[in-house]
Amino acid sequence: MEYFKAQLTKKVIDYFEDDFRRIEHALDVLKETELLLKSYREYDYDIVLSVALLHDIGIKKSEELLGYNNGKTQEKFGPPVAKEILLSLNMDREKINKICEIIGNHHSKSRYNYVELEILKKADQIVNTRG
Repeated sequence: MEYFKAQLTKKVIDYFEDDFRRIEHALDVLKETELLLKSYREYDYDIVLSVALLHDIGIKKSEELLGYNNGKTQEKFGPPVAKEILLSLNMDREKINKICEIIGNHHSKSRYNYVELEILKKADQIVNTRG
């Protein structure tokens, strides 16, 4: 998909509006993810890119509806938002389903043996420990 990275990045920025902390976190996780890819042979780049940018997309909906967010609420509210964004970019539905499974599991003990989930968890942990 031509220009997919730029299109998805713009969607994330538009979605989070003035929440620059969330935007910066998504971009930092993407950067770490791309550095980690050098250690992996097989992965789907569109999926890795998508989960890096969208993994915390459920925060906004959680805070709007509940007044707070945590790992569980991010996993609950994130997949439907991610699906809507990715459908607007005409992404393949099979990939969208996998992305939603990863987003819905990125704070929990892994229910899926996806290399893309492993990469996301490592990248997110690196960024979070850096503060």
